[in-house]
Amino acid sequence: MTETSDLSHAIERLGGASIMVLGDLMLDRFVYGEVERISPEAPVPVLRVGSEESMLGGAGNVVRNLVALGAHCCFIAVVGDDAVGHDLIAMVGEEANIEPYLLVERGRRSTTKVRYVAGSQQLLRADRETDRAIEAATCARIIDIVETGLEGIDALVLSDYAKGVLTPETIAAAIGAARDAGIPVIVDPKSSDFSRYSGATVLTPNRRELAIATRMIAETDDEVVESGARALEDSGAEMILVTRSADGMSLICRDGSVTHLEAQAREVFDVSGAGDTVVASFAAALGRGIDAADAARIANLAGGIVVGKIGTAVIHTEDLTHALRTSTFIANEEKVLLRTAAVDQVARWKKQGRRIGFTNGCFDLLHPGHVSLLRQARARCDRLVVGLNSDRSVRELKGPTRPVQDEGARAQVLASLADVDAVVIFDEETPLELIAALRPDLLVKGADYTVDTVVGAEIVSAYGGEIYLAELAAGHSTTATISRLTV
Repeated sequence: MTETSDLSHAIERLGGASIMVLGDLMLDRFVYGEVERISPEAPVPVLRVGSEESMLGGAGNVVRNLVALGAHCCFIAVVGDDAVGHDLIAMVGEEANIEPYLLVERGRRSTTKVRYVAGSQQLLRADRETDRAIEAATCARIIDIVETGLEGIDALVLSDYAKGVLTPETIAAAIGAARDAGIPVIVDPKSSDFSRYSGATVLTPNRRELAIATRMIAETDDEVVESGARALEDSGAEMILVTRSADGMSLICRDGSVTHLEAQAREVFDVSGAGDTVVASFAAALGRGIDAADAARIANLAGGIVVGKIGTAVIHTEDLTHALRTSTFIANEEKVLLRTAAVDQVARWKKQGRRIGFTNGCFDLLHPGHVSLLRQARARCDRLVVGLNSDRSVRELKGPTRPVQDEGARAQVLASLADVDAVVIFDEETPLELIAALRPDLLVKGADYTVDTVVGAEIVSAYGGEIYLAELAAGHSTTATISRLTV
């Protein structure tokens, strides 16, 4: 099993990926409202519309997720010469990290999916679409773009929504060109004939799609492995990544290795586009040279996050890092906050008239000295925020053998203390940026510091905050404890 800190470093690398995405682009439109009564005309709910939202869907949602992870995308798709097509072109053009190749076909209807949502419940989906195969000239143009545009690309994604863009000719040519260039090909398949994706590196079907394609039951772990092996034979792929809803994911490889991953979702609000998130995060990881099993772990984590959001949502590396830090620990995880969430929480506390305190440290092997400092700090404020050095910053400060406990474990121990109201992990060597963002009323460090040497003291003093040097509990230090343990 990969250590949390190692997977965290893998997540940090996703932003450097350069991914080509080819597939079916559509417009996802969400109509939000409230249901307070049933229609007198028919036994259906009446949705009182409050707001509407439109975003890129289908292959476009894969691109949205890749961009959110910090990746650069070369995006190839086809739209109709209609109002929706023009909207899609404009939306793609707004993102600087997308290199767009959107081909327009006259007489083709651009696909739109409209979802009507009350609260977190989807009431109805209405689709306007075409599944007609693209014209031969369009196909030839796509093949030319792929074959001439693979230089500098880390991975190719084929996002097949069965709307006519990924014809057999397009698929074969794209996979062939990518394989010739040594680039992995990740396919999100909609066809029940997996042989049409021959030569792909990875197929990412859900459990139902796998069962239909192989004509086999795919419920238990053993059944998924057996049907996955059949899919590998049919497609010639190297790997199958099967998404299994509440049962997590399974990665089945041609070399016989199997990785089963438990579902990461804590609460499911909306599964719209979750498969796109999985494909995007897996492709970015694989493209960056991350081991397939670790890429699957990242994708599983991403899928678990996105189903907890409303609508066709995306995830960011910050979401992944935060989820990774708290995934092992359930209790008190609401206290472990991202920096942006901590800023919002502190603002709410201040509006309530609360006095905000802040202290920071590595807090490796929590001891009575730590507890004493935190208790003194909390006694002088209404809410205490603790800045916690990440594993990387601890190594920079203390050397390669530290920390003893990873950042997730250290955050959970701190969050379990009654004197601590929030924990924020920071990656810099000092908490200066975090202090500037939070603007605490009270800054606390131990009495082994002077006011002049406390990081952030100048900032806090400038807006009238207080600096407090807490008394030290003699005879306690993490370094001394480690020394005794290693004797």
